[in-house]
Formats: sequence, structure tokens, C-alpha cells
Amino acid sequence: IERLGLGSSDTLTNGSHRADVAAARRLAKRLFNLDGFRKSDVARHLSKNNDFSRMVAEEYLSFFNFTGLSIDQALRTFLRQFALMGETQERERVLSHFSKRYLKCNPKVMPSEDAVHTLTCALMLLNTDLHGQNIGKKMSSTQFIGNLEGLNAGQDYHKDLLKALYNSIKNQKLQWTLDEEELRKSFSELGDSLCDSGAARAVKAEGGGAGKPLADETQPSGSLLYKNGFLVRKVHADPDGKRTPRGKRGWKTFYVILKGLILYLQKGEYRADKQLSEEDLKNAVSVHHSLAMKASDYSKRPNVFYLRTADWRVYLFQAPNAEQMQSWITRINTVAAMFSAPPFPAAIGSQKKFSRPLLPGTVSKLTEEEQIRSHEARFRALSTELAELRSYPPDRKVKGRELDEYRLRDEYLEFEKTRYGTYVMLLRAKIRSGEEDLSVFESQLLEDSRLQRAHSSPTLQDSSQASQISQASSARDGATSSKRQAVSLHEVFI
Repeated sequence: IERLGLGSSDTLTNGSHRADVAAARRLAKRLFNLDGFRKSDVARHLSKNNDFSRMVAEEYLSFFNFTGLSIDQALRTFLRQFALMGETQERERVLSHFSKRYLKCNPKVMPSEDAVHTLTCALMLLNTDLHGQNIGKKMSSTQFIGNLEGLNAGQDYHKDLLKALYNSIKNQKLQWTLDEEELRKSFSELGDSLCDSGAARAVKAEGGGAGKPLADETQPSGSLLYKNGFLVRKVHADPDGKRTPRGKRGWKTFYVILKGLILYLQKGEYRADKQLSEEDLKNAVSVHHSLAMKASDYSKRPNVFYLRTADWRVYLFQAPNAEQMQSWITRINTVAAMFSAPPFPAAIGSQKKFSRPLLPGTVSKLTEEEQIRSHEARFRALSTELAELRSYPPDRKVKGRELDEYRLRDEYLEFEKTRYGTYVMLLRAKIRSGEEDLSVFESQLLEDSRLQRAHSSPTLQDSSQASQISQASSARDGATSSKRQAVSLHEVFI
């Protein structure tokens, strides 16, 4: 039975439940004491989605006593014992087991297991943001607190607690031990190198470069070059969509390099051997969970497209011509669709104050087919949430905070539905084309009039109905959409 538990992902059906628990207890003890196992072996036995693995995890966590420890202290103790490895969903299962054990040891600290798990995931993401190879500004204490508003079982976490946790992670990063073999494998929590994405998902670089990494040690090793060229950029909105101050909105010309999930913006004359300066790195933009779209409502300059990032910054980019503008939109959205990892779950409807879910900056390790299914599931969930929200609109007499909350939720759900619809459309088209070279794929996309129309209005079959869904924000040809969408986008971008 124990051997079956080690090598199978199936739920045990033979023998009594008591025998299963005994086997799980024996395995958990061996994992905790590293009896015949390495630290890199532990996570895979705790993260499987079956009953036996859950029993092993419960028994394994029983060896930890978190009583009286703050959540960051408990998390540090937990992570020192083994190497947290695997895909996003697998790591999240392990953290879920930790959350359950922490609450059992400290039942009065937080109201629910979900509240502990949400805060645990937030700390992991904060650790990535503050200490990882992320480009751009680091998350501030105020942003960290704001991201968690209303997520403590519908209430706010105590600000003093969140400030203390922020400072703890800022002053000392979360670490977990890797044995020498795993260190040689260069496992990284951040995953912003595309080396681990698999040869089947590697995309050839444009210009026949076959995905050769740029010769620049300041950039993540192994990342592929997907597009480069001159663009003029304007910063339109800061994080959370807050309007950028007038003095910082000016148009500036950059040589832009889309490498991996990063847009590097290089000032001055471009040279192949020129390394990025600190200012260039500061200007760089992460495109995970982002969406590029034609700026049909912007008339001051031609060939302009919007880019909204995961933290809802908004940039305007002007391309030399309409063809290059569409090429940048397609490349950015395709790369984001291929490599944006599944988001951590967050309940939109049960919060006192609306807050967008936290989006991991790690590279997805799902296969292309799994990635599509993940995006489709997210699209359908968002469609359902949006339909439910609009089925109960606020009374016309309602004003103030309640009305603002409704509009924020509606805007978020509409945009995310558009983003995931675009991702699915592009990945489906890419698989149908059979092309790994984005240049060829892009050409085929332009030639196919049906797909060109779909890019203006990404469509999916909803679980409840088969209907075409207009998506104005990704409109390639400026196709008109519903008045409601047009108004929403006008409010966001103008």
C-alpha cells in the first residue's frame, strides 16, 4: 500500500481506511525525517490531487507545531524543511495544507482557513515581487495592504499585522532549502526564464534567430527574443489605473525588445552588443497577464495601441505604421497567452470591498493544451460572474461607495473576460496553424479573414449558450461593439 502511495496518483481503493491512514503516517514520517528521501522529493508527495496524498500531507504537517508563531514565522519554519517545487497548482495545494495546519494551531488568529491561505499566497507573491528578478517598481506596503482589502472572510486584515508582515518579508526573504542536485538544476521560484517551458512550446525568434537568447547577462538567461523595434511610449496610468501625473506622461522613443515576458525599453541608439542600463531596466515592463489592444479611441497620433499590465498600469505605444502596430499587439498577446500562469483563486462576490485577485509573475508550466483549457475555464467563470453581477444591478437611487464597487467589479470582469477570450483565440489559432515561428503564425492570422474578425471579437462557447461575444478592447479593425463596452473602455482609457 505504501509503495502504491509513492508511485501512483490514483486514489487508493483497496484495504481499509485505517490501513490507508497507517501507510500515509509511515510515509509522512519518512518524508519529515528524510529517511530515504531528499528535500526535493517531499513536495511531490504532498501536492497530488488525491485522497492518499491529502492524508500524507495532513500527517506530515502534524509534525509541525505553529502554536504562538506569526504566520510569516510559521511559513519560514515550514519552508526550511523541504523544497517547495512543482507547478503553480501543486505548490498552492501544499500551501493550502500549511494554512489548514496553521489555523488548527492558532484557531483564534484568523476566522477561516481561506483567510489564512489568502494571506499565505499573498506573502509568497510579495516575496517574489520584493526579492525576485522582477523588473520595475517593487510593491509598496500601501499596495500590499490595498491588495488584501476585504479578503479576511469579507473583512479587512489588521493593518498593523500587514505592515509587520510586509516589513518582515522585505527585511528577510522567504527561503527554502534545495539539495545540491536541485541547485544544479537551477530551480527558481520566479521561473522568469523560459528554459523550463519545454521544447514543444519554444517559439522561434523572428528574423530566423531560432529563439537564440540575447547576449546580455543583465536579462533572464534562456528567455527568447520574440520581437524588437522602435516604439514611442507614453505612460498613461500608474498601478491600479490611477492617472499618471501630467509631468510624467510625455512621449519618449525607445528601442523595444520583447524577450520572454519582459518588454525591455532601451534608450539611445541601438547596438546588438549594447547592454541595458539601470534606467533601461527600470523602464522595462512585464507583460504577464497583460493585454495589448488597438487604441481606436485615441486620435492625437496614428498607429497607437494600449498595453494594460497585470497591476493595471496603462501604457500607450506608437508604432511606425499600422502593420507594425498590429504585429506588436499580436506578439505581446500571444506571448502573454502562452506563458501567463493560472491565477490564485479569489472570491469576487464575497468581499466587503472589491479587490482584484493577485496574479503570479511566474511562467506557466502547463502544456499548450492545458494552458488553453485553463484560459477557457477562467473565461467561463468570468462570464458567469459578469452575468450574475449584471442580473442584479444597483438601484438607480444608489450612489457613493456601493455604486463605485459595482462599477469596479463590472469593469474588472468585462476586461478579464476580454483578455482570456483573446488568449484562447490566439492559442487555438496557433495550434491550428501548426507553426512555432510567430512570424509565420502572424502572417497566417492576417490572411485568415475569419480569424481577423475573431481577433476583433474573441469568441468562446459559453457553458450555457453558444453566442459570439464582442470584445472591443482587442479590436484589430476598429469594429464597433456594444455601447456598454465602448463606454467602459472610454472610462478606463480616456
